[in-house]
Amino acid sequence: MPPQLPHGSFLVADAEALGLTRRQLSRDGIFTPSRGIRLTLGRAGSVAENIRAYSRLDPSCILTHSTSARICGVCLPAWLEQDWRIHIARPSECCKPRRRNVVGHQLSFKPGEVISFDGVRLTSPARTWLDLATMLDLNDLVAAGDSIVVSHGDDFPVPRKPLATVADLRHMVGQHPGMRGVKTARLALDLLRVGADSAPESLMRLALVQAGLPEPTLNIVLRNGLGHPVVWPDAAYPEYRIALQYDGVHHSDPDQYRRDIKRQSLTEGLGWREIRVQKSDLEGDRPFVVEKVRAVLSGSSARTAWQRTGS
Repeated sequence: MPPQLPHGSFLVADAEALGLTRRQLSRDGIFTPSRGIRLTLGRAGSVAENIRAYSRLDPSCILTHSTSARICGVCLPAWLEQDWRIHIARPSECCKPRRRNVVGHQLSFKPGEVISFDGVRLTSPARTWLDLATMLDLNDLVAAGDSIVVSHGDDFPVPRKPLATVADLRHMVGQHPGMRGVKTARLALDLLRVGADSAPESLMRLALVQAGLPEPTLNIVLRNGLGHPVVWPDAAYPEYRIALQYDGVHHSDPDQYRRDIKRQSLTEGLGWREIRVQKSDLEGDRPFVVEKVRAVLSGSSARTAWQRTGS
């Protein structure tokens, strides 16, 4: 491949400036995703780099919906993660973008709802979340929102700052009272919580609450006798000293499995009980995680009541 080929997508119109000939543009390994655009398969970049050429075709175009969500790092359900069509909007007075592999929109934006990130123009995280309300059901929209507002302090292994706050999302919803999907967004606002690192963690919490169980607490830190943080449960019931940990697919890795066993040992050494939740525990209309947690909570409630009575 010519060494001057950029990472990600580029315009055919850039060929001369890049020192590329028409013959070089048509060789194997250079893909044509859409008219006037090329993508070097061996030099794929970030999501933004791979679709940057689409936003350069028309200065009025804005990346939106799941495309903006991918660039910002917003959690999406699996079915939408597998849909790589590019969502692009023009102002409402213009015609929709029409191009292969593109979903075109006509949208109006208020000040602050369009930002520049990683070299592309896209909707802000808060506006992206509101646009996703036209595509997602309530639970998936809550999971997406949780991934936007997630925040961890300095006593976590990886401190995190939110892409937007719950107040930002609430303000965004208030700015568009008649927008399609706003009813779902309003319902989701009351279910958002700060502290979930992944969609399964959000769906686990929602499954428990929707089954009538107490809502677990997020952003809990378990400390040793010296006050040092040692365990960070995905969710917890502090009153009953119960920690919930979601073990995803990567937890089958031998090294990760050993770390999980060590984590469980540390948790139990601090006088807590750990409930490990797998992907299959969240599936179906009656997810098994509800029965797992209900059984442990029932035992803990009876034990706590007995201890209080005895004291």
